[in-house]
This record gives sequence, C-alpha cells and structure tokens, in this order.
Amino acid sequence: MHSITVNLTSNNYPIYIDSGLLEHIGDQIKKIYKGKKIAIITDSNVDKLYGNILETSLSKENFIIKKVVIAPGEKSKSFDTLKYVSEEILGFEITRGDLILTVGGGVVGDLGGFAASILLRGISFIQIPTTLLAQIDSSVGGKVAINSAKGKNLIGSFYQPKAVFIDPSLLKTLSERQFNDGLGEVIKYGAIKDENLFSNLLQYESKEDLLKNIDEIIYTCCNIKARIVEQDEKDLGERMLLNFGHTIGHGIEKQFNYETFTHGESVSIGMCIITKNSERLGITEKGTSELLEKLVKKYNLPCTVPDMNMEQMLKAIKLDKKNINDALNIILIKKIGCGFIKNIAASDIKKYIQCL
Repeated sequence: MHSITVNLTSNNYPIYIDSGLLEHIGDQIKKIYKGKKIAIITDSNVDKLYGNILETSLSKENFIIKKVVIAPGEKSKSFDTLKYVSEEILGFEITRGDLILTVGGGVVGDLGGFAASILLRGISFIQIPTTLLAQIDSSVGGKVAINSAKGKNLIGSFYQPKAVFIDPSLLKTLSERQFNDGLGEVIKYGAIKDENLFSNLLQYESKEDLLKNIDEIIYTCCNIKARIVEQDEKDLGERMLLNFGHTIGHGIEKQFNYETFTHGESVSIGMCIITKNSERLGITEKGTSELLEKLVKKYNLPCTVPDMNMEQMLKAIKLDKKNINDALNIILIKKIGCGFIKNIAASDIKKYIQCL
C-alpha cells in the first residue's frame, strides 16, 4: 500500500493507495472513525457497480448507513442536486460527529464535499474516488464546489477530507474515454512538474503497459498535488499551477454545456492551445507544444476544438476565479516539467487563446 500524508496547518490527513481497498473499506474507516452513522453520497452508475461491496464492508463493522444516490454527470453539480442531497442527509438525523463518504468521480466528490462543508457548518467526510481523474486530482486538496449558470465551480469552498482511499482496481470498469479523461490531468502533472512522468507516458507501448504502472502514476500525481497544497492551501499562489489548461478548458466545457467534451478533454485542448500561443510569443521553449500535442494525441485526447465562439470564451475567462481586479494569473510552461504563473492584464488574454 502506498500512503501520503497531506500536512496542513489546520488539518493533516492521509491518502491511501492500494488495489482491492474497497472490499476492506469498513475495516479501514473503523481505524480513523469511532462513530456509527455514515451517509454515503454516490451516483447511480457507481452504485450499480460497487454499492453492494461498499455496504457489505461497512455493515460488517456495524455502521448505520444512509445512501444518497444522484444522477451521473456534470449537470448534477447544481443547486437542485445539492438541496436534494442535503435534505436526505439531514433526514438521516446526522450530527457533526458523524461521517459522510463521497464515493464516485469528481462530480460526486465536489458536490458531496461541498455538502459536507455546509451541513451543520461542517461534517467530516472521506473521499473514495472511483475514476482516474478523481483519484489523481479532484479528491485531494479540499476544493469542493458546484457549478453556476455563469461558470464551473464558482460556488464552493475549501474543505479538506478526513482521509482519501484510492483503489486503482476500480479503474478496470471505466470506458476507454473515461480512462483517457483522467490521463488528461496526468499529462498536466507531467507538463508542470515532472518531466520523468511525461517521458514515461510517451514511452508506454500499450494501455496494459500503463496499467502495470498505474499505482505508481497515481502516487506520483497525488504526491505532487499534496506538496503543492501544503504550500498554498487556498489557491493564492503556487497551487494555481494545477490549473494549467483549465482557464481555456472550463470555458470550453461551459460553451458546449458540459456535453460535448469531458473535463480531461477540455483541459487537454486548453493545455495545447495556451502552449502553442506561449511558444509563438517566445515564452515557451521551441518544440514544447509539438511534444505536448504528441502525448495528448497518443491517448486519444483532443488538442483543438471546432466552432468556438470567441466572445463567449472571453466572457467565461473574465469570470475565472484567477481573475482579480482585471488582472489574470495564467499558467504556462517554460518547457516540459517546468510550469509557472504569469500575471497578465485581462485584456491581453486574446494573445494566449488565438489558436482556438
């Protein structure tokens, strides 16, 4: 079993990575939680696959369980779903000493974590991510949120989990597209912080070859994120590096109503576009954008998008959380493995999205 500790001033918590972990989750939770009540938030797809395994393991430890099942997909990160989840959990007569489990991908983790942060002014929660994207990114670091009609993740908070339990064996049930979606974020970590990770991704000869190394890949990504979050929990400095590709990516998701492109696909396009422009502007080492596109295409991720409405994109970017007083912090890379934050006037963003 791999383990990482996220060391924060207000809250330290462990990340455990081990295949087969879900089958023994009740025993693992009992080691860190002495109460009885557990509210589980999951979606209908995950519930069909793992609901019985989860309930059986928790019941063996005599936990009292309430399961709240939501519809899968980005549209569940809404006020309506948040209200439904909150009322269901409150109807369970949960207390601040009880526990919430979020079991699913990034949508479940973000929505469930946000519910945990506001119910009774804060209930402890544990993340059990079931997708590669959630395992290597959204489950770690305490960013929890829902979407607004104005944009993605604009209503949320920073609320750290009590623990994160990652079972890589769950990835076997993902479709090819879902798996590659997570690889978009893995590529991001290599591009901003780990040239060796990036190089390894280029060299794997097949998906089977990659899966043989998936525990180590997950560990590497989680460790990078944990160390960054330790330095900058509230996303005011170094943590912004993790948003490489996201300024454009979130705009793409919104413009296509979260239906045409997945998050990882949108981020992949965002990384390629902004790097092509920063290389054109002489900021990024020549050849970097070509190398990035090569890796993105290797894992069947897009690097361009058709029919973008530039005015809508600019409007979405101006609402970006990194936009402060008409100045925008964008994330660029000098070369593979070397990301940095560049502060620009919001009006200059056109230079960095020209290749859309």
